[in-house]
Amino acid sequence: MGWLLTIALIIPAPPAHADDLRSRIAAADAYLAGRPGTVGYVLRDRVTGTTYRNPHAGELIWTASTIKLAIVVDLLARTYAGQLKLTDTDRANISAMLHDSDNDAADALWTRYGGPDHQTFNRNFPRYGMTDLVPVPGFGDMFPYWGFQKSTANDLDRLINYTLTRLNPTDTATIVAAMQHVDPDQQWGVWGAGPEMTPGNKNGWSQEQGGWVINSVGFAGPGQRYTLAVMNALGGAGGYDDGVTTTTHLAQILLADHTAN
Repeated sequence: MGWLLTIALIIPAPPAHADDLRSRIAAADAYLAGRPGTVGYVLRDRVTGTTYRNPHAGELIWTASTIKLAIVVDLLARTYAGQLKLTDTDRANISAMLHDSDNDAADALWTRYGGPDHQTFNRNFPRYGMTDLVPVPGFGDMFPYWGFQKSTANDLDRLINYTLTRLNPTDTATIVAAMQHVDPDQQWGVWGAGPEMTPGNKNGWSQEQGGWVINSVGFAGPGQRYTLAVMNALGGAGGYDDGVTTTTHLAQILLADHTAN
């Protein structure tokens, strides 16, 4: 008598966490389809490595004040490398940029550490993932100037992940704490993840040629598990409040109560 050996191949189902993430992304994209303007975003799970970039994630949009995070990263990286020594005033300006997006603080640091040709920051920014960044001429006497540059959600995704993983741990901890304690008028965008997710963000908004842009980049979850970079170019389709609502609700859809393993 012969024996028939049957081997059952068991393929595990996708983890519930992956299903939840796909569901959230589908809901987010459906929401954005009805919102004004163009939104590029990148969501990253730093534990699983899962990353989602929507179709507009590579579109150039005015950075507004999100570039201030790149300025901070560059200054701290140069300090750690022994290339410069920050004064107490410099560190106060760094704190002011992260806490309430102070433009005068950004101007002071850009002028002091941008070099005689104002190019030092822009030469360094690609090191931190800002490889799409384009300074735009024709606005004022200084070029390049932090306030007139275009970048992508992909860039902001790379920047926040550099901040969390590539700086020395002390500087990373300083930035994380600052982004988790921003001024109340900065508590939108990625902040929409909700207090249970201990979010932190650096926001940017401006009304440049072509209309409003409302951007947010940050993290949420235990150990800053998730990062989210959002850029909303509204054009003539909406204003500041529209952009704040869009970026905040997007973060809520993608990140709120996202505690699954």
